[in-house]
Amino acid sequence: MRCTNKGCGQDFEETNNSDQGCTYHPGAPVFHEGLKSWSCCKEVNKPVLEFDEFMKIPGCATGSHSSKVPQVDAPKPKESTNIKVTESKDGKEVYTTTPLVVATPPSIAGPREPAPPPEEEEDDLSVPVKVGTSCKRKGCGKSFVSDEVSRSGEGDEATCVYHPMPPLFREGSKGYLCCKRRVLEFDEFLKIEGCKKGRHLFAPKTKAAATEELTDCRIDHYQTPTEVHVSVFAKKTDTERSSVKIESNAIHLDLYLPANKRFRRSIDLFGPIDPDFSSVKFYGTKVELLLKKQDTRSWTILEKTDRDLGPISLTFGVGGRTGTIGAKEVILDDVNAGKLQR
Repeated sequence: MRCTNKGCGQDFEETNNSDQGCTYHPGAPVFHEGLKSWSCCKEVNKPVLEFDEFMKIPGCATGSHSSKVPQVDAPKPKESTNIKVTESKDGKEVYTTTPLVVATPPSIAGPREPAPPPEEEEDDLSVPVKVGTSCKRKGCGKSFVSDEVSRSGEGDEATCVYHPMPPLFREGSKGYLCCKRRVLEFDEFLKIEGCKKGRHLFAPKTKAAATEELTDCRIDHYQTPTEVHVSVFAKKTDTERSSVKIESNAIHLDLYLPANKRFRRSIDLFGPIDPDFSSVKFYGTKVELLLKKQDTRSWTILEKTDRDLGPISLTFGVGGRTGTIGAKEVILDDVNAGKLQR
């Protein structure tokens, strides 16, 4: 039988079920702002963007396999009510509630053109596959037996029942874009049967490299007396391929974005920083850098320039836009604090 522990999914025998044979996730999946992780090990295994990468996150606990079906409690629908106030004979107010019925306006949207079918990957039959390799199509789960059985055959083992489109997580419900079924629990989502039949995908054919397009991303920053916080608004950055290099007088950004786009830029900083105490973090919508100043002077701008900027002094406030994005409170250095007191 197949193990039902989250993150395992292996076949096992009841007579040979050791206490250390199963590696799984005891916690629940967490989906937030496009990132996916497990509640039990999100501090160890960093959140990922793609669902396929999420399914590859290794389990953080060991134990014996289980065949128990997780219990799912269906949520009770909340009933909206309407409060009515009446006055009794003795002058007291009486409150009664009645169900509130909200009429749904008829749809006036015109007919939509059907979306083009997704381009599906093909199995490269010339590539050898190891026995036990799982099919890469979503929702299939079958393993490779041999070329005759799993690839060129006509039986059930050669038939792939899968989902051709990616999963959809919205307002607690889970499903696939290619079919209508929606569930609440993650365990039930994994059991949604495929909606299309075809051939398995064990070794995808290599596609010709698409032309890379250089793009631009908005950069903003704010500062405190000891730090400069830089935000690069680059959505869904590929953390595996991207790099951010921090030097004492410059930062170098090389970010890979979806649709073969790439953002590259080097910035000579206005003042010196300490790279050992600086850091970078990747989020779903941006990349944030924390730059530790070597001194407490105020930076006029983020990037060093040879032009005479005149009597410009960037304060440590929150007014305006450039140089203040993300600030939560007014912070003054020693010089500006003294001016304020006078």
